[in-house]
Amino acid sequence: MSQKVAMGNRFRGFLPVVVDVETGGFNEQTDALLQIAAVILDMNDEGRIYIKETHTCHVNPFEGANMDPKSLEINGIDPDHPLRMAIDEKQALPKIFKPIRSSLKHHNCKRAILVGHNANFDLKFINAAADRSGIKRNPFHPFSTFDTVSLAGLAYGQTVLSRSVQAAGLDWDNREAHSAIYDAEKTAELFCKIVNDIPFPPLEV
Repeated sequence: MSQKVAMGNRFRGFLPVVVDVETGGFNEQTDALLQIAAVILDMNDEGRIYIKETHTCHVNPFEGANMDPKSLEINGIDPDHPLRMAIDEKQALPKIFKPIRSSLKHHNCKRAILVGHNANFDLKFINAAADRSGIKRNPFHPFSTFDTVSLAGLAYGQTVLSRSVQAAGLDWDNREAHSAIYDAEKTAELFCKIVNDIPFPPLEV
């Protein structure tokens, strides 16, 4: 009989949270953060991780933020659309961080670790927005990540998100791509598939 593994032990006290951001460019210091999606994971009694819930919000560009038309063309975001229901970074980050902190407490984890496809990109935008907002209690580890680019390259020989997802035997819809919610949830499915396919030995303390 296999030993039950708690989420707090599975990743050495870290809670993986899958994040995707949509932005107005590639520079976290100068370019706008426009949308955040965070997928919180849970673990069943067999030690397999799965998607529990997704939290998202549209974000108003910070004052003086750059928005590259090419980036907006790719993600399809109109920052001035009246139905975006966007909020400022100071309100958006606490809205995303609150359920993450609740999950950290529930699983007895010490810190969240960002999971993403090219994860460093997403983490840099989250950290920069937190700094601009004066948020001191950022739940994410400041520099460590789980990157599904590397994991999928190892597991399937693919590094592009769409190809990695399909190589894992999961569905992919090009029409939905480049939405923060869709990309975050597909990245989460990919991460769960890779992790669940790897036998996990009991930890020895």
